[in-house]
Formats: sequence, C-alpha cells, structure tokens
Amino acid sequence: MSKLFKSLKFGAELIGTVWFLVMFGAFLTQVFTRYVLNNPLGWTSELSLIAFIWFAFWSAGLVARNSDQVRFDIVYRSLPPKGRRVAAAVAATVMTILYAIALPANADYVAFMGSDSTWVLEIPFNYVFAAFLVFMAAVVVRGVWRLRQLLRRDWSRSIETP
Repeated sequence: MSKLFKSLKFGAELIGTVWFLVMFGAFLTQVFTRYVLNNPLGWTSELSLIAFIWFAFWSAGLVARNSDQVRFDIVYRSLPPKGRRVAAAVAATVMTILYAIALPANADYVAFMGSDSTWVLEIPFNYVFAAFLVFMAAVVVRGVWRLRQLLRRDWSRSIETP
C-alpha cells in the first residue's frame, strides 16, 4: 500500500471517528439535559441525527472494507477461482454502472433539498444529505478500483469477496 493511500485511509477513518464522536456527544448531551436537568435541548437530537447520517454514509463508502460487508455468497464461494473472478468482475461492473448512472439524478435532488433547512439548527438539507453523494461517489471509485484489481495478473489476491 502506498504512503499516500495509507494517509488517505487514515484521514477517512479519522473523519468517520469525528462524526461518531459528534453524534455520541450530542446524544449524551441530550440525555443529560432531558433527564438530569429536566430541560431538553432541541438541537441535540437534530445534531445527533445529522452526525449519524454523515457517519453512516461516510464510513460505508470510505472506511468499510469489502470483507466488512454482510453478504450472501454461498454460490460465489462454491465457484472455482476463475469463476469467482468473473462473478466479482460482473458484480463490480453492475454496481459501478448503476451508481454512476444514479449519481447525477441524486445530485440534482440533493441540490433541490437546499431550498429547505433543518428546523432547529437551520442547516440546509443539501448539506445534510450531501453525505449520500459522498457515499455514491465512493462506491463508483471503489468499483473502478476493484475492476482494476480483477484485471491484473495477480487478480487471485482480490477475489475473496465479491
């Protein structure tokens, strides 16, 4: 793994960790103010939800490895190595194409969502749901990367998970 790739991976993990900490901190603040001070704050639940959205899509797109994903791969595991290569390439191609086709329409919709904002913090919804666009773009890039790996001579290292 190159030094640049390791740095990018660490940065993505760090940002995912920050989103989780923001979510958890807002949640704890909400619990404390609601049940200890008996004076709930409206912004805590909203921030917790926004941080959860960003944490989930950021981590799924940029941090989670293929082997971390839940899969039903009974047929895939029963194939010989060359069959696994073909199945993995087909799966990567289909997913990459579908996400790439859907990305512009989703970007338009997220941009449209900017006409409204959250109720308490007044954050435009396009900022909130831009996390989904990050996720979709990451899936496309990872799909292209996976196809590149599967087309190399040492492809057998990259066929363990579809």
